[in-house]
Amino acid sequence: MSSVAKMIATIEDQMEAKPGDAANPEHLRMVEALLFAAAEPLDAKALATSLPEGADVAGLLNALQAQYEKRGVNLCCVAGKYQFRTASDLAFLLRKEKPEQRRLSKAAIETLAIIAYHQPVTRAEIEDIRGVVMSKGTIDTLMEIGWVKIRGRKRTAGRPVTYGTTEAFLVQFGLENVAHLPGLDELKAAGFLEAMPPSGFDVPNPSDALTADEDPYTGEEPEDLATGSVNLDEA
Repeated sequence: MSSVAKMIATIEDQMEAKPGDAANPEHLRMVEALLFAAAEPLDAKALATSLPEGADVAGLLNALQAQYEKRGVNLCCVAGKYQFRTASDLAFLLRKEKPEQRRLSKAAIETLAIIAYHQPVTRAEIEDIRGVVMSKGTIDTLMEIGWVKIRGRKRTAGRPVTYGTTEAFLVQFGLENVAHLPGLDELKAAGFLEAMPPSGFDVPNPSDALTADEDPYTGEEPEDLATGSVNLDEA
């Protein structure tokens, strides 16, 4: 093939290439800089506001994730947002011994696990699952840490509030969303469950979205409580 023919073939290949087949190098550098400098995880919308109009943010993020996949830091998606994090197999290099400022009680850990897997869940439902009456301070502690929030009110008698996990919880445990919580096989492998759980045992499927029997929480008392009646679920 002559040099002219090769040149024509190259031009034709470039014309046939679809936009987005390769990430724009300059846009890629911009996304990398934004994520590197950010103190908090950034979502695609936040990145798009700083990029040229028409930039393929999703494609750029995918390309950047692929580039950093085998490196000392990885681009991770947590709570639907993106952040550079130390590669999990190198975490031991950054460990630092320091006094523990605050430890969660066994009751708080159990409550957090129940809320994470059963959300939306009410106080009464948490007590029913644990089999013991729970101190109000247990949930207060989890809310102070920022891992648990009031997410709604259940459409049942007394309109009890429902609890769920926060974005800070997802970031802390490196989860993209609550659907990425460890499943049955992972819990078995980690030793949290017996190799042969009881018959009928299953891991719940939590949801970030409001359910059909749940109203959003506004911070105001529902009408049926405005007369002064007491909601035992919140007492």
